[in-house]
Amino acid sequence: MRSDGKVTAGTGAPLGLRLMALGGILFLHVPLLFILLYAFSSDEKTFQFPPPGLTLQWFAVAWLDRPDIWAALWLSVKVAAMATLLAIVLGTCAAAAVWRSKFFGRESLSLLIILPIALPGIITGIALRSAYSLMEIPFSFWTIVIGHATFCIVVVYNNVLARFRRTSGSLIEASMDLGADGFQTFRHVVLPNIATALLAGGMLAFALSFDEVIVTTFTAGQQQTLPIWMLSELIKPRQRPVTNVVAIIVIVVTFLPILGAYYLTRDTHDFSGSGK
Repeated sequence: MRSDGKVTAGTGAPLGLRLMALGGILFLHVPLLFILLYAFSSDEKTFQFPPPGLTLQWFAVAWLDRPDIWAALWLSVKVAAMATLLAIVLGTCAAAAVWRSKFFGRESLSLLIILPIALPGIITGIALRSAYSLMEIPFSFWTIVIGHATFCIVVVYNNVLARFRRTSGSLIEASMDLGADGFQTFRHVVLPNIATALLAGGMLAFALSFDEVIVTTFTAGQQQTLPIWMLSELIKPRQRPVTNVVAIIVIVVTFLPILGAYYLTRDTHDFSGSGK
């Protein structure tokens, strides 16, 4: 370390700090390894350690013999895709309004946009269910989408607003001065500057929507997304290892968008809003 307090390149962390970091990583990820292990367990009724035997049969069962899994998976994908699309449109518009306009209460408006992801999911779920009941809206695919969009918008908004704040407003002014209309300016100037933040926000929104449980419980009615299906299987299990197979699918589907969002924004410090 230099006299001014800055750490010089090549300086390694103390051994104790490295061990603590390793312990934290193990604490977070060892449970995931157990999920992977029990997906191969030959015992379908209990989770004993070590498993009495290992088999691949549960992957075949999940793939071929459980249409309820695929119905739940397809519903989760459709909900996540639609919630992400809504979040991209509304979150981008909100971010553009806050960035380009100066008006009384702008910071309060920004706080209100971010608030849904800061609130506990059960509060959001109860509020949405009450609103649906008051308006006599029956539970459907769209009630789940609207529920998920409430927090997905925040993720897109945070990422896009952070990128807007790194974009010079003079670029838009120059484009308009050169005769471009609003659509041309957005297409050729604004969109290229926010594209990676928009994509990263969309990936995060999809991942959050795909594995959402609490808000879905209050807005789905009798429908089962994949996380709700997993919860019901844990309460009344039919084939325990199949639930672990599905958990692996959820981990993969959730992990890949988050990883993509990280790589898209790691050099710009715009990765934000992981929230729920």
